[in-house]
Amino acid sequence: MPRRSAVTLMRHVASARVCPLHTSSCGNSSTKPTDGFQPEKVAVVTKTTRYEFEQQRYRYAGLCEEDLKHLLAMKGSSYSGLLARHNIHTNNVEHIVKSLQKEGIEVQVVKRGEYDTEVVQWADAIISAGGDGTMLLVASKVLSKDKPVVGVNTDPERSEGHLCLPVKYTRKFPEALGKLCRGEFRWQWRQRIRLHLEGTGINPTPLDLHEQQLSLEQHSQAHRITTMDNQQSRFVCLSNTTHRLTCRVGHLSCPHEHTSVSATCCSFRASYYEISVDDGPWEKQKSSGLSICTGTGSKAWSYNINKLAEQAVNEILKIGKCQTGLAIPLNLEFIEKVTDKYNESLVFSPEDRRLFFSIREPIVNRVFSSSRQRGFASKVCVRSRCWDACMVVDGGSSFEFNDGAIATISTSEDDELRTVVLDN
Repeated sequence: MPRRSAVTLMRHVASARVCPLHTSSCGNSSTKPTDGFQPEKVAVVTKTTRYEFEQQRYRYAGLCEEDLKHLLAMKGSSYSGLLARHNIHTNNVEHIVKSLQKEGIEVQVVKRGEYDTEVVQWADAIISAGGDGTMLLVASKVLSKDKPVVGVNTDPERSEGHLCLPVKYTRKFPEALGKLCRGEFRWQWRQRIRLHLEGTGINPTPLDLHEQQLSLEQHSQAHRITTMDNQQSRFVCLSNTTHRLTCRVGHLSCPHEHTSVSATCCSFRASYYEISVDDGPWEKQKSSGLSICTGTGSKAWSYNINKLAEQAVNEILKIGKCQTGLAIPLNLEFIEKVTDKYNESLVFSPEDRRLFFSIREPIVNRVFSSSRQRGFASKVCVRSRCWDACMVVDGGSSFEFNDGAIATISTSEDDELRTVVLDN
């Protein structure tokens, strides 16, 4: 009998233990809040800026600062521009730290590469200082529902920051901190994906994509090296154990081949897999990939995969008008209204327990069908029939997902992430 393995990945972005509260009132409030944000110890986890990334990347090649400037110029990148963005980020991190310390809160500043479970256990709350990617990374190691995670966008002119506080609080963090400590906010419990991998076509140790920019060949080679390095522990896993690993917040994708950081697909042939939705029948699929998201991820890649352009809506309405003879208005205002209405339906609440799946560019012929190209579900099961596939979680972790591997994707109340919502 072939050996089988099981790896459970929980989409965690929550907390570790109930955080102790200050005995004093933060933010100079005259009354003690009933459910305020009053941690004694806060970890501030900062992103790696592009300037820092380029410095680290070429430092080992023996390049001096002038050589780095020249090399970046050859690539069409501005050294002074990268340095300016780095300084903006750094100044905003300092602003956050000083604001916390002014309220008597003990602060530990941690670079994302140094962020680990010990930091999570030490802190009563964690602040992500960066963009959405940093927020996802921070959340990945928080395994309890009680430890708050707050995102601050430290470069709002260059980053959207859907998961962060409103951008006005980047430079007015003391105002945000005061509201948090006085309880002038609401808790938001973001749902997360629970991913269970089993079978012979997986590698329990993921490849971390956050700090890497790899070509397709380099990425495949990295997976092969990771597999060989962990071969002994993998066979132990195959025998009788189930491993729980941590994933991230809102989005999961299963492309056939991939590039690196962006969680997009660089396919030279179609993905081949079988899919079952809500314990329904298995259906063979060939497509460019599969996307599954929570409400948190519904604003990102999933939205852009499925949204309609006004041009497409206009052409569909023209056909509908011609076929039915109905007086369908084709003015710009009506087309915009219909387009917006459809696209808005693709976005749903981060607290919604449902998942949204999208089969990307399905191939339909006499062998392969696609009864549902997209839709809501409570559980999705995928069986790989590929030979060089991967499953990428939030663009940060890549798991080998080849022939014989089965992924079960669902949500659980136990995996909710505690975040905050402040009015703008």
